[in-house]
Amino acid sequence: MKKKAAFFVALRYLWGRANEGGRYLRGAAAGIAVSLVPIIVTLIVADGMIRGITDRYIELGTGHLQVFETHFSENAEDTIEKIKAMDGVKGVWPEMRSTGVLAGKGGKTGVTVRAVEPSFWTDPDSARFLKIIDGAQKPETDRDILLGETLAANTGAKIGDTVRLMTIRNAGGRQLPVTTPFVVRGILSCGYNELDALWCIISFDGGKRVLSAEQSSSSMIVKIDDPYKKADDFAWSLYVNLGSGYSVYTWKELLRSQYSSYESTRQLLLFIMALIVIVAAINVSSSTSMLALERNRDIAILKVSGADIKGITGIFLWGSFLTGITGAVIGISLGLLIGVNINLLIRGLEKGLSFFSYLFHGGEVKILDPGFYLETIPIIIDRTAVLLIGIFAVLCSVLASWIPARRAGKLKPMELLRKT
Repeated sequence: MKKKAAFFVALRYLWGRANEGGRYLRGAAAGIAVSLVPIIVTLIVADGMIRGITDRYIELGTGHLQVFETHFSENAEDTIEKIKAMDGVKGVWPEMRSTGVLAGKGGKTGVTVRAVEPSFWTDPDSARFLKIIDGAQKPETDRDILLGETLAANTGAKIGDTVRLMTIRNAGGRQLPVTTPFVVRGILSCGYNELDALWCIISFDGGKRVLSAEQSSSSMIVKIDDPYKKADDFAWSLYVNLGSGYSVYTWKELLRSQYSSYESTRQLLLFIMALIVIVAAINVSSSTSMLALERNRDIAILKVSGADIKGITGIFLWGSFLTGITGAVIGISLGLLIGVNINLLIRGLEKGLSFFSYLFHGGEVKILDPGFYLETIPIIIDRTAVLLIGIFAVLCSVLASWIPARRAGKLKPMELLRKT
């Protein structure tokens, strides 16, 4: 029996009338489609959350790379100019970073103090993830301070207020707390609560005034063209160009624990969803068995007409393959449709749940708590992963139906005709 003929017979079974067995394969295709929707949505949401959080960390926090001097030198400006002259560099900024306690009229809390050149915050890649809640986007003098939205709320600070920053300085071999007043010039948000709750930002000159070299870390933040693909190669170029006396770290090394945690969570979620696809594929096996039982007469006629075991088996394998393809196309399409509109769906669902919550004297409902998640999920579609998921679904369908297809091919025509 020719493969082309087997293909068209299988196509007829899939799209033929329900009483010809099509209901079994179409039902199995629907099961495949339903199982693929959550895995595609999970993939889009997980990748979006990981990329959204990572982008904020590398554009506003670590930079794409950080350069540390292993030995103090006075030629930091020369080093910065040397890095800026390299191909692919978008910007270089010196930074001092330390910890402290910020006190406002509403309370006090521990903070991460960041003293960086003000132009860092107006850089296009940084500004893309910054939302100015109130005031200025950068400190203008060494007495100005910018606060994250959550940090400002925790300390009760508003624009124009004076807050006090307590840091540690070494004096005569002793560590002494030093309190320095700053004026709040801006309240910012990067859309991620964990960062908004910690960062207080001062100018680089302000950092040199209040932060001691012993109690803070100094580095040069470097941004390049493509941090996701070129960071490792560029780090090696920096080693070669700068020579000894410098340590270079990529964002992947600086955020290794966090990024690994995100990836592990993503893989675990996809694995759980893959189990659903496997269960749906097993349904294709039972559908193939039911189809073979219902089409006994067809099998008998084909056998009498000269079809061999391989030909009959091929019909049902083609049927499972087409079932998997149909389910994969429908499921992936629906998953992509839901995934790209996930923010609208979440907002709509939150409004609906909040409405019913208010009816019963409840409060506003948040599906994604802004204290732990991004305010808006970036839409990231990994085309390779989507294609592999589709192939996986089709392959599972074919493998699951192999045994019933083979069994149908071995049926004896006389026994089939006697039963019919």
